[in-house]
Amino acid sequence: MPKHGFIYTISTLLGLALGIIAGLVVTKFAGENPLHVLQVIIHSAFGSRYDLGLTLFYATPLIFCGLSVAMALNAGLFSIGAEGQLNIGALAAAAVGACLPNVPGILAPCLALLAAALAGGIWAWIPGWLRVVKGSHEVINTIMMNFIAYAFCGWIVRVYLQNPASQNPETKDMGAAYFIRAHDPIAHFFGDAPVSMAFPIALLIALLLWLFLEKTKLGFELKACGENEDAAKLAGIPVKRLRLLAMVLAGALAGWVALPEVLGNVGRYRIGFSADYGFIGIAVALLAQNNPLLVVPAGILFGALHKGAGDLDIETEHVTRDLSLIIQALVILSVSLSAYFPLWWMNRRKKP
Repeated sequence: MPKHGFIYTISTLLGLALGIIAGLVVTKFAGENPLHVLQVIIHSAFGSRYDLGLTLFYATPLIFCGLSVAMALNAGLFSIGAEGQLNIGALAAAAVGACLPNVPGILAPCLALLAAALAGGIWAWIPGWLRVVKGSHEVINTIMMNFIAYAFCGWIVRVYLQNPASQNPETKDMGAAYFIRAHDPIAHFFGDAPVSMAFPIALLIALLLWLFLEKTKLGFELKACGENEDAAKLAGIPVKRLRLLAMVLAGALAGWVALPEVLGNVGRYRIGFSADYGFIGIAVALLAQNNPLLVVPAGILFGALHKGAGDLDIETEHVTRDLSLIIQALVILSVSLSAYFPLWWMNRRKKP
């Protein structure tokens, strides 16, 4: 690892630690013992096999969303549309499973995942095309696409796919072959926790994405678009085409949130199932510095905060589970500020 890369890593870890410490200090002013709050969070997130299973379950969609955001950021695009893309992808997977319930064997979940990737990719292609062809900023476009996705999913579910056996806004159940949990060794190991094979698959996808970005010519060209658009154009790299490809891949990755939620947990699409996974995925990607391998521990960290803070309502008097949001915000702020330390250090080294 280059020396400056090591400094960046140390700086990020320090920023992470300071963010968590700052969040715990806040609880002191609220009248709680910070060490007790930390103990509650850790025990709730990792205290038993079931708790760990829930933490990994929450981490899985965050990993997919973090990879989605990191994919776009590597190409110089700031997509905040993962929330809409994951909903469209999850609905597509559930619709395939409900409309084609008799697809046999392993073909069933593969078909559902293909539908989720295509739906999420197409949904991301729209703001991507507007960005590279019309020059519209992807931040505004992806925000609007999120709201359109919410309305579109609600309309499809209520008008065409509503589960007649439920008063909740959700689709009909998928065919049995689509539901991977029934034959999932990960799910059996963690008992009643909803974690599934989706978690190791997310780890594999993170590794494959890292290999793509770091070890292939196409990945190098895509990152060059993000590092310096003008230099990439001078080198003959098709910037517009690669940025559009990055957006489509980002949408497909977000759409694969269908794997842990629809195929690995409930077997249907439920309106409002996402605990803001798409937006927290932005924090995951930023904390990981857009490195797909680092997205994994960052996703587990935020998953642990989400799960661990759940017991604060019961175990403490003055703080609630909303503390996890405060800690997440402080972690993002401190890690962002820590990025300036390596720049200061390198500039200082250059001075005589």
